[in-house]
Amino acid sequence: MREASTGLLVELDPGSNVTDLLLEQHAKDPVHALYSRKGPAGWADVTAQQFLDQVRELAKGLIAGGITPGETVAVMSGTRYEWTVVDFAIWFAGGVTVPIYETSSASQIEWILHDSGALRIFAENEAKAGLVREVLDGSSLLGATVLPVVRMDYDGAAPNLASLAAAGAGVGDAELERHRSAAGLADVASLVYTSGTTGRPKGCEITHGNFALVAKNIVLFLPEILLQPRSRTLMFLPLAHVLARAVQVICLSAGTTLGHSASAKELLEDLASFRPTFLLVVPRIFEKVYAGAAHKAALAGKQRLFDLAAATAIDYSKALDAAARGNGTGPGAVLSAKHALFDRLLYPKLRQAFGGQLGYTVSGASPLSPHDAHFFRGAGIPVLEGYGLTETTAPCTANTPTRTKVGTVGIPVPGTTIRVAEDGEILVKGIGVFKGYHNNAAANAEAFVDGFFRTGDLGSLDSDGFLTITGRKKDLLVTAGGKNVAPGPLEEKIREHELVLQAVVIGDGRPFVSALINLDPEGLENWCAAQRVAAMSPAEASRDALVRNALQRAVDEANALVSQAESIRSFVVLDADFTVESGHLTPSLKLKRAAVVRDFEAQINRIYG
Repeated sequence: MREASTGLLVELDPGSNVTDLLLEQHAKDPVHALYSRKGPAGWADVTAQQFLDQVRELAKGLIAGGITPGETVAVMSGTRYEWTVVDFAIWFAGGVTVPIYETSSASQIEWILHDSGALRIFAENEAKAGLVREVLDGSSLLGATVLPVVRMDYDGAAPNLASLAAAGAGVGDAELERHRSAAGLADVASLVYTSGTTGRPKGCEITHGNFALVAKNIVLFLPEILLQPRSRTLMFLPLAHVLARAVQVICLSAGTTLGHSASAKELLEDLASFRPTFLLVVPRIFEKVYAGAAHKAALAGKQRLFDLAAATAIDYSKALDAAARGNGTGPGAVLSAKHALFDRLLYPKLRQAFGGQLGYTVSGASPLSPHDAHFFRGAGIPVLEGYGLTETTAPCTANTPTRTKVGTVGIPVPGTTIRVAEDGEILVKGIGVFKGYHNNAAANAEAFVDGFFRTGDLGSLDSDGFLTITGRKKDLLVTAGGKNVAPGPLEEKIREHELVLQAVVIGDGRPFVSALINLDPEGLENWCAAQRVAAMSPAEASRDALVRNALQRAVDEANALVSQAESIRSFVVLDADFTVESGHLTPSLKLKRAAVVRDFEAQINRIYG
């Protein structure tokens, strides 16, 4: 199959915009808890009325400060409730939100402020505000531009959210409504800058229609998740990422109560107290939970029992998946009995790590290992993998509770068509596809063909319309012998090992394929304890024979997936980490392959002599 589509479920008035979703929820039930805020005494609900009041007050403050409809306003903050309030206040004031990752460098901040033309900026706290002021003071791109910097902590020095709200006391409701209703579905709601795996980030023009139509249609596409009584979810992904923003708007449209967790480090504690019914997760979280569970079992002398439980969960999920593909009848009697036993003894402990109330998880942002997908589904935590990009307002395909095939990223979401070009590139047309790149005619000319957005990803569609991602077009390696190698599947398999944090497969223009591997410090600590060897640092481990033997077995398992010509012949263990700060990962944790190859050229050259 070369093309698959899912019809639109909901249409909207072209004159409406994303703020109407909030007004609808308020009209439906003003005391319904749209959000929940974490405080010293625990989680406190925020009703639709309370949220709307805060949004209106801040919007009036922006209007009093001179904001005009269509004006861009930057936001630099980690994930927190105030981010959401500010986002909607900008929209109510008629503005366009420009997210900036909290981890952004000074040069990235400068470029985004310059390219977007932002005339004011919200900063999370004094540290972020200070960085912004330093950028403004030393900028050659921004010149003498003076941007008001508003702190998002209410108790900080003015100007902050409290002082901004107070400044809008004289703005009337009629003036607020004029600003709020100025934009229609076709107008830009947000300039979201790509993570920039190569070159400078490009500003994606995400419209009100992109956010609102995606939200309305996804709610009806996934009713088992979003339209259940007392549905709750916890957001910990950075709200500068379009996936997190899109999910947040989807939750608002559904009336799902949403809480914010400041970081992945606090996530496990927050999950236990918040107890979400579904969760948006990145693959690394699944990897961490699995490795942690295996380590606890090993320390308790129950490694064999855990391995049997894990194998049962995976086999059970695979049997379900085979039945869904028409290749079987589902789990047999013996497998079902084993699964039922572990579902009483071990799987509940794993589910408790996610709060104990989780019905579904949605995995996005990067590819999920089929091993992890099968394991967690078999253990009672169904994983629905989806696919999307910044340019598609995140989700353009997804598995659903009733239509799931592990290893695929699902079927097109409503109002979306997926086409696979002759060269395997995935093309997308639909309600989520952005308006275009801001101030970048050349990029726009290259990005579209026959009305479809060119994703740069490679994939295939099966006869049921399920999409499978096979690689990244630009990442495809061509060895000196002319063999095409997709690095993604090899890297994913190696990363399943608890010792591995990142794996980078290389070999473009080289005589054979090799890999750079760096170690997970937490996984290394657990591995050393399980092996009963002395603890070692990543630098020491990179030279240790036992560690290398373990990694070789992981590489051998990856090589079993491909032909001999595509297999990894050699690898190097690095004593350095790939991080956002080192410049090797984007803020959404995607690998900057070119930066890795550049910075570790000496190690790569040693591989090839």
